[in-house]
Amino acid sequence: MRVIDSHLHLWDPDVLEYTWLEGPYDARFAEAEIERDRLGGVAEEKAVFVQAETAEDRFLDEVRWVSELAARVGVLAIVAGVRLDRGVDTITHLDELAAHPLVVGVRHNLQNEEDGLAVSTAFVTGAREVAARGWTFDACVRSTQLPDVARLAGAIPELRMVLDHLGKPEVGTADAPRTPSVEWVRDLDELARHPQVFCKLSGLPAEASGNWSREQLEPFLDVAADAFGVERLMWGSDWPVSVIGPAEHGDPHAPADGSATYQPTARTRWLDVIVAWAEARGHDLDAILWANAESFYGAGAVADDADDTPRRGILGWLRGE
Repeated sequence: MRVIDSHLHLWDPDVLEYTWLEGPYDARFAEAEIERDRLGGVAEEKAVFVQAETAEDRFLDEVRWVSELAARVGVLAIVAGVRLDRGVDTITHLDELAAHPLVVGVRHNLQNEEDGLAVSTAFVTGAREVAARGWTFDACVRSTQLPDVARLAGAIPELRMVLDHLGKPEVGTADAPRTPSVEWVRDLDELARHPQVFCKLSGLPAEASGNWSREQLEPFLDVAADAFGVERLMWGSDWPVSVIGPAEHGDPHAPADGSATYQPTARTRWLDVIVAWAEARGHDLDAILWANAESFYGAGAVADDADDTPRRGILGWLRGE
């Protein structure tokens, strides 16, 4: 089995600045850490790096840093951070990104923006510049923002887009599961009417705060498959965001106070859920795990190897080092 993880984050607070990291997230998740968290039972594993919300003035530095790690980590392509509503500054930034061959797409993280930004004149103008370069756009939104993404897709049919995390529906937890809401199903169906829009099977473990089960999340996967068709679905781990939650059974580093922590098996468990679901439904597993991401993003050349010095990682954080 071969896998392209279509949604992998990497970060290091000792290298770049991040304003949102706290608790178990506030540690290095980079080369050494992903090496310890490789997928079980996989013959070939590659990944697409998706920008990790470093400070806006460090977006280019993030691309440079990941490019240096790419060959060793297995990153085939980079989805870079950008602000698409900045007019000339947006164009300048896109031109600077074009100097980096691994960049195949961009993400302006919309989930914490005001509703309507994605269909503003400034944003649409910037998004047209992305399409003109033949790049992709990752749409990371809350479920209530799905209509905006559909309107953006309608305004720029030549822009290849992928919806991150199924649009972040409310899924509840394994102990208190939610069923797919009528509104989310309706809005997902409307977005899927645009043939250039794909959907990532990613992020649902994080929406469940790390307390999730196959039975809880499969109904959401079924809705996505019905809406987009298997040919427009791709698996993503959302590592490390989706590997933080309640301590796993037998974890020797489990916090005494029961607070959220790193879950060593969560990345492989999420892959196993998608494999079991796809096989049970008779879906094309290779399409979901490899071919769709490869065709959507394109297979970029792996960056040249470069020396790097390990820094403080999540295991050090767990052990109080």
